[in-house]
Amino acid sequence: MLGLNLANFIAGQEWIFIIIVIAVLIFGAKKIPELARTFGKAKGEFEKGKIEADKELKDFKEKQDETPK
Repeated sequence: MLGLNLANFIAGQEWIFIIIVIAVLIFGAKKIPELARTFGKAKGEFEKGKIEADKELKDFKEKQDETPK
């Protein structure tokens, strides 16, 4: 019964609050901004890589279309 009530309580946006509290307990309040910057930079690099891969794939497809069969 307690497990069901707990599941209903943690069903929505409460997860965000719980994750933030756990992160602060694990890493400390001073480390959180540094971690956020690191994740932001990693996401930016991932997006750059994704754009570059899409461009190379598009160029490869165009090159394949130009070659006679």
